[in-house]
Amino acid sequence: MRVLSMDRVLSSAGRPSSAVAPGPQSRADLTLEAGLWQAGYRLVAGADEAGRGAWAGPIVAAAVILPADRSALAGLLGAVDDSKKLTPARREYLFAAIHACAVAVGVGSASAGEIDALGIAHANRLALRRAVEALATPPDYLLLDYLTLPDLPLPQRGIPHGDALSLSVASASIIAKVTRDRLMIAEDRVHPGYGFARHKGYGTTMHRAALMQLGPCPLHRRSYAPVANAM
Repeated sequence: MRVLSMDRVLSSAGRPSSAVAPGPQSRADLTLEAGLWQAGYRLVAGADEAGRGAWAGPIVAAAVILPADRSALAGLLGAVDDSKKLTPARREYLFAAIHACAVAVGVGSASAGEIDALGIAHANRLALRRAVEALATPPDYLLLDYLTLPDLPLPQRGIPHGDALSLSVASASIIAKVTRDRLMIAEDRVHPGYGFARHKGYGTTMHRAALMQLGPCPLHRRSYAPVANAM
């Protein structure tokens, strides 16, 4: 396998190594993956997380390896994008489409307790590492949104706005978001009154009012100021 530096790969793929923010009309594509495929990396995984800013619930990460065949990805190109830009119904549809064509999908998480014990940055990396390690097919390169995983012995690069630039990272963002949303909807039945099915644990007026009335439940991140203030 011919190994190139990621800076050179990005340059040859038509993007500067300090990837710039995408324009408002741009969509995640295969530019980054194509440069890596040409360099000999055939199993490129994209990884991203959901729930970093929530007051309750785990942080959930996903890793996705897409086939190194643009024609096999025709159904995702132009449709898959950063999960935050998509409606819930569109995310659900693409969740199934990504699973149908991906070489491998892995999901990992870090609990509210782990977030409190480790801090959000370490817990974030822990969830991402668990997602990568859950892949049935090990990747030979890893693209992430901003972060890198120094403890993971794998060539990798954190890309600013990676979930809006890379189809693999955007796919991972959708898998992570849908998985976490489904979990929080299920937890709403276990911990009624907080509105988890509606706000998914994020800070809203409704969530703050429920916290003040009911106090925290086991899903809440007690190291977060709004939760600590309600204890």
